[in-house]
Amino acid sequence: MDETKYPEGSTALLFIDPYNDFLAEEGKMWPQVAEVARSVDLHANLARVRAAVREAGIPIFILPHHRHKPTDFEGWANLTPSQRAAHEYQLFAVDSWGGKWYQGFGPEPGDIVVKEHWGASSFANTDLDVQLRQHGITHVIFIGMIANTCIETTARYASELGYHVTLVRDATAAMSAEAMHAAHEVNGPTYAHAILTTAEVVSRLVSEDAA
Repeated sequence: MDETKYPEGSTALLFIDPYNDFLAEEGKMWPQVAEVARSVDLHANLARVRAAVREAGIPIFILPHHRHKPTDFEGWANLTPSQRAAHEYQLFAVDSWGGKWYQGFGPEPGDIVVKEHWGASSFANTDLDVQLRQHGITHVIFIGMIANTCIETTARYASELGYHVTLVRDATAAMSAEAMHAAHEVNGPTYAHAILTTAEVVSRLVSEDAA
């Protein structure tokens, strides 16, 4: 049985890409992720994790994707397939409704918004690592979008940098059940220290807070 504990003062919640384009029914990406999101009760679980960490006094770091402009990537030599698709559809476009925070999941006073990531990793070319280290963080809990892209890439690199990594399997979604399976059953166990449900994370945070 996993005995992961979340030390007071050195644990953080990392919430990736809580944008309308991912989480709202009118969002550009919602049709692709809706089936999986609904199957895991995504919105309710995101809210439950956020509420539990706030109650426990755990800081929340929001890790946003780059908000696109039509002129982005001009002259770039090696765009990834995801970057090409995001640019084509202008996901999270600057000043657009889709690029705004989903209601109830945006930053609140005291939350830390990290610099926007251009690819899948929230560490690459951002201030995430220095922000975590300056705040004394050693344990990170991941929620948000998408399980097998930004979550996996960022969480994998977090483990490479020496952080204790927890994936919350039902506080994320993907474009297929197969992608979710790959993220949590195939790839996740090769780098994550814990892969838990929302109920398991909340239970541990509550029990540790009571202790």
